[in-house]
Amino acid sequence: MTTTAPTHSAAEAVTALSGPGGHLMPSAALSSLLGVGASDWARLAGHWNELTLDTYMADGGTYRFRRYGQFDLEPGSGELTLLPHAPYRQETDVNPLNGGIERVFAPLTESFATDPLLRSVLVALGRIFTEVSGTPRWNVKLHPYRIVASADQQGQPAPEGRHRDGVTFITSLLIGRTNVTGGESGVYANDGAHLLTTTLSEPGDLLLGDDRRTLHSVTPVRPADPGLPAHRDVLVIAYTAR
Repeated sequence: MTTTAPTHSAAEAVTALSGPGGHLMPSAALSSLLGVGASDWARLAGHWNELTLDTYMADGGTYRFRRYGQFDLEPGSGELTLLPHAPYRQETDVNPLNGGIERVFAPLTESFATDPLLRSVLVALGRIFTEVSGTPRWNVKLHPYRIVASADQQGQPAPEGRHRDGVTFITSLLIGRTNVTGGESGVYANDGAHLLTTTLSEPGDLLLGDDRRTLHSVTPVRPADPGLPAHRDVLVIAYTAR
């Protein structure tokens, strides 16, 4: 395999993030960048069966399952260090729905934290973001989510509506969709101008945004067949300059 396609994919992301601030990298481009295939994405998806119910939803919803963890990353060397587990906190000016408290989520499993595809994703994205901003070191927070939907309850990937996360760069990586409709992602400039809309549909589809200059949203998901299990699995990764 040549390096032309991966380099081009990364360069496109750098250009978009340096300009408008949002970018969609399709699964084929990310897979080429990382040198992985369908079996790698399928293995990674298995970790989403080990998520636990998010009991902090201020809207009373029981549709979100998750874990949480964070790494220190030096993209230049590729050194990635799992940090001690700690509560997660956002202030209410960033997250008016669930902010203002320390939320204690189950930690990442060891098998997930050491998965080679996960580590490749984190380093590759860190290198893209360093190329954009010049930051040599990142704090990387991981939020694996499963949003479930049923005939009685729609799933809310972004219950706070159009928002930012209070970080430097934010990404949403699709892991899988099972029997769901909806889940359309939008990215907007600070002045409200629409930058892009997409429905992440293939494992490995990746949406990247400069969180300092953009806002993002995701529409609710509903079961395509109300009689069958329905869920949308994503990995949200937040990069903050250190």
